[in-house]
Amino acid sequence: MENKLTIWLLCMISTTLLSCSAEDQKTLDFSEAIILISPQINSPLKETAGTILVEEIEKRTGTSLKVSREWDSNTRIALVLASDTSLFGKAIPFRKGSGAPERQKEGYRIFHESSEAGNTLWVIGAGARGVLYGIGKLLRTARLSKGKISLDEGFDFSESPQYALRGHQFGYRNTANSWDAWTVEQFDQHFREQVLFGANAFENIPFQKMNSSPHFKVDPQVMEVELSKICEKYGADYWVWTPAPRDLTEAGAHQEGLETQEAFFAKCPRLDAVFVPGGDPGENHPSDLIPYLEDLSKVLKEYHPEAGIWVSLQGFNKEKVTYFFDYLEKNSPDWLKGLVYGPSSPPIALERELLPEKYMHRFYPDITHTIRCHYPVENWDQAFALTLGREPCNPQPEMYTRLFQRDSPYTDGFITYSDGTHDDVNKVIWSQLGWDPGKAPPTIVSEYTRFYFGHEVGEEAARGIFALEENWDGPILENPAIEKTLALWKRMEAANPQLSGNWRWQQLLMRAYYDAYIRDRLAFEKSLEAEAYEILAEADSIGADQAMYKALQQLQKADTDPVSQELKEKVLAYAEMLFKSIGAQSSVEKYQASGAERGAILDFIDYPLNNRWWLEDEFDKIRNFGSEAEKLARLDFIRSYESPGEGSFYDNISSADARHVTSKTDDAIDFLWESNGISRKRLSTQLFQFTPTLDYDELDPESDYLIRVSGFGEALLRANGQRLTPTRYEKGYEEFKEFPIPRELISEGKLKISFDKPDEEHLNWRQQSRVTDVWVIKQ
Repeated sequence: MENKLTIWLLCMISTTLLSCSAEDQKTLDFSEAIILISPQINSPLKETAGTILVEEIEKRTGTSLKVSREWDSNTRIALVLASDTSLFGKAIPFRKGSGAPERQKEGYRIFHESSEAGNTLWVIGAGARGVLYGIGKLLRTARLSKGKISLDEGFDFSESPQYALRGHQFGYRNTANSWDAWTVEQFDQHFREQVLFGANAFENIPFQKMNSSPHFKVDPQVMEVELSKICEKYGADYWVWTPAPRDLTEAGAHQEGLETQEAFFAKCPRLDAVFVPGGDPGENHPSDLIPYLEDLSKVLKEYHPEAGIWVSLQGFNKEKVTYFFDYLEKNSPDWLKGLVYGPSSPPIALERELLPEKYMHRFYPDITHTIRCHYPVENWDQAFALTLGREPCNPQPEMYTRLFQRDSPYTDGFITYSDGTHDDVNKVIWSQLGWDPGKAPPTIVSEYTRFYFGHEVGEEAARGIFALEENWDGPILENPAIEKTLALWKRMEAANPQLSGNWRWQQLLMRAYYDAYIRDRLAFEKSLEAEAYEILAEADSIGADQAMYKALQQLQKADTDPVSQELKEKVLAYAEMLFKSIGAQSSVEKYQASGAERGAILDFIDYPLNNRWWLEDEFDKIRNFGSEAEKLARLDFIRSYESPGEGSFYDNISSADARHVTSKTDDAIDFLWESNGISRKRLSTQLFQFTPTLDYDELDPESDYLIRVSGFGEALLRANGQRLTPTRYEKGYEEFKEFPIPRELISEGKLKISFDKPDEEHLNWRQQSRVTDVWVIKQ
C-alpha cells in the first residue's frame, strides 16, 4: 500500500508542477471562438464533429460556439484533415514527413497558431476519426468553466494509437445491470463519450426478446439497429456477439442459425464484425463449428462485404485446440478475420504463437467482474466479496493498467467484456492505454474526472478514485484507507451539490459509503463472535444449552443493535438516485435486477460477516445430541476451530489476512456461490483455492505435527516436496483430511505445503477439487 501511495504522490507532484508551469504561461480564451470545419470530412462525421464540439462545450460553460465558413473572428477552432492543404482560403500548418502522428491511422494533432489575424486552434486528424479523437483530447485538456474556454498559449499535442482495436461491449440485454433501462439517446451520449476517450468499436448482443427484461424502454430488435446507426454517426465499428446454436449436430440447427443471422444482417445499416464464441456458451466441436462459420461468412458478405468473422476458443480442451489450429495451418481460410482471446481460452501467449500472422488477435478482457471471473480482485477481503459481490462499482486503475501491460502485447487490440455502468473508469483506462500503454494512470483518471466533474473538482476527485481502489487492498480491519476515503468523498459531496445528479458521481459516492459501512459491521460482528466463543468456553460450568443460548443472544446483536445505520441510509439513497438516473438495478426485489450476481449489492449489504448463521445451525444439531459430554465436546471443537492451540496454526485459505498462504494465482480469492449468495456455510468454506501453497518457519523440530485440510474433493498434499499419505480422507465440505508429518521433514523447523492438481479436466470448474482451510496442529 505504501508503494502505491508513493507512486501516486510522485505522479501528483509531477502533475502539480506541470499545472503550476501551465499557470505561469499565458492562457488563451476561446469563449468567443468560431468553429471552422473542413468540407473534405465525409458526412456524417463532418456534422458529428461540429455537433460534439458545440454541445459538449455548452454543457460545461453555458457558451454556444457558432460553426462558420468565414474567418470573421480573431479566435478560431479549425477541424481539418491532414490531407487538406487549405481551409476556406487559409493555409493549414503542415509538418513534413510521414511519421507525424496526425498522418498515422486515427492520429491527430492539436496545435495553437498565432498570427496577426488572431489565434487559431487547429485540430488536425489523419482521417475523420482522428478529428473526433482530437476533439476528445481538447475537451479533456481545456479548462472549461462558466463562460470560459481557456488553453495554454503555444499548446501543441499529437498522438496516434498503438492498438488498432479499442472497444467495449454494451449488450442491450436483461443481464446488464443498467443498460436494459436505457433509451436510444442515452446510448448515443454514452457512445459519444467513449469515442472522446479513444474508443473505436462497440459490441452488442442481439436477438434479445422484449419480455426478457422489465426495464426495456425500446424493443431490443429495434435497439440493435439503432446502435448500428449510432456507430455510423460516430464512425465507430459495430460488432455483435452471436453464439452458434448450442448443438450444431442437431437436424436443422446449422441452417436455422444462418437464417436467424441473415435476418439481422439484412436490417443493420452498419456491421463490421461478427464474433462467435467457441464456448461460454456452446459445446460444439470445431469440426462442426468451422463449417457453420464459413457459411455464416458467406451470408455476412452478401450484406456487409467488408465485415469479418471472428471466433474464440473459450472452453476448448487440448484436442479441440489442436484440431482448430491444424485446420488453419492446412486451409488458411480467408473467410476468418481473427481469433478472440477470452476467459477460459488457451493461454494468451500460446494462442498468439499458434495463430498464423495473417489473422488478427483480439483481446476480450473482463473488466466488469470482481470474483468468479477472468481477473478477480487481488488481495480482496472476504467481507467485500460476500457483500459487494461480482458487479459493484469497481474503479481499479492501478490493477487494470498492470493487467493491460501484461496481456495486451499479445494482441492487436481489445473489445472489453462489460455488463453495466459500474466499470466506467476501467473502460477509460483501457481505451487510453490502447493509445499509449505507457500513459500513467493518474493522468488518465485526472482527465476522466475533469471531463465528467469539472476542472475545479478534477484533481480531488481523481484522488478519490484511487482511494477507492486502496479500500480493496488487503484485510479491511488493517486498512486505514477506508476511513480516509470516506472523509475525502464526504468533503467533496458537501462542496459540490451541483454534481448530485451526475450518475458517475453517485456511484463513486455510494461505493465510499458502502465500504465504510462494511468496515464498521465487520469490526462489530467479529467482536460479537469472539465474545460468543468466550461464552462457549464456560459451557463446562454453565451447561451446554445455557452456553448456546447466551452465545446466540450475543451474536443476535448484529440484527437487534446494528451499527452505522447512517452510512447504510446513504447507500440506499444513492442506490435510489442511480436507479432513477441510469436504471442501475442494485436489488433483485426492489429494482428487478436480473439476478443476485448482477450488481444487486443492496441484497447483501447486511449479509452476516461472522459465522452466526453457521453457529445457529450447529447449535440446532447439538441440542439433539444424546449426552452432555457430546454437546460439550462439539462446542469445544467449534470454539477452537480457528484457534488450534499454542504452537499450532490455522489459515482460512483465501482470506486476505491468511498469514501463511503464499499463492497468488488467478483463483487465489474465489468464492463458493450457492443459494443465490445466501449461503449458511462457515465463511471460510466460502473461499477456496485449487492448489494453494503455504509456508511456515516456526515449527518445533522436536515435536510431531498433523496437517488437517478441509475443502471439497481430492487433496494431493505435499510437505516440503514429499507427497504425504492421509490417515483420514473425507471429501465433503466441512469434512477433514489428515496427514501426519514425518519428523525428519521438519528438522529445520520449516514447512512448505503444496497441492498437486488432480486430473479433473473433464469436470466443470464448479465440481473440481478445492481447499478451504488448512491447519498445522502440534501433537
